[in-house]
Amino acid sequence: MFNFFKTLSYLFLACALWLGSGCYAQGNSTVDALNSSPKGVNASYPNVKFTTTQGDFVVELYPDKAPKTVANFLQYVKDKHYNSTIFHRVINEFMIQGGGFDASYVQKKTRAPVPHEGRQALLAGGSKNLVGTLAMARTDDPNSATAQFFINVRDNANLDPVVIPPGDPVPLIEIQGRPYTNIPRAQLEKLTQLYGYTVFGRVISGMDTVDKIKSLPTGSGGPFQGDVPKTAVTILSASLIQ
Repeated sequence: MFNFFKTLSYLFLACALWLGSGCYAQGNSTVDALNSSPKGVNASYPNVKFTTTQGDFVVELYPDKAPKTVANFLQYVKDKHYNSTIFHRVINEFMIQGGGFDASYVQKKTRAPVPHEGRQALLAGGSKNLVGTLAMARTDDPNSATAQFFINVRDNANLDPVVIPPGDPVPLIEIQGRPYTNIPRAQLEKLTQLYGYTVFGRVISGMDTVDKIKSLPTGSGGPFQGDVPKTAVTILSASLIQ
């Protein structure tokens, strides 16, 4: 058992980058199935339009996959929380993150965190962290997501939740492409690294704007030592259009 956790720690340490408001981490989880992604535009799904200083984009949200996450996000939209916030973290070939800080790098007040719904969303047929998908940012606590979100600009399988197969001990689980056998279920359930990030929507138009943002030169800014766009990207407005 020691070797299992030691090996797992090394795997996640190799890509230590938490998508939270402080340091942020990139694990490399693998979900062995459930590779479906919602296709096409569905009139029953809510759409939110973001107007930014780099252009506009529209996201489609999936309350049937992550109901609490979508309700939380839409409440922030209705409260105009995102207006005048910035994309404070931009990493080309990874993701763009925003929704938490104003142009002076003052973090906006948020409501209580939303429960993590990553595994639930996958089991309901939701998407993995594929290019163009919208997910909640958080700290190393899976249940810490509030207002910050990110858009994947590549397929980030390393951010996908790991669905724990049935059984105790779990006869076989694959993590980062490596198989592990006969692991006590309680020990797996305690591993926060396996929760991944909750995907709850995707960009359905304006991906060219997202691509412009991801390609901007970055450096230090405010409390952040890097990955801050040198040209500030401000969300002028976020509004429900459907």
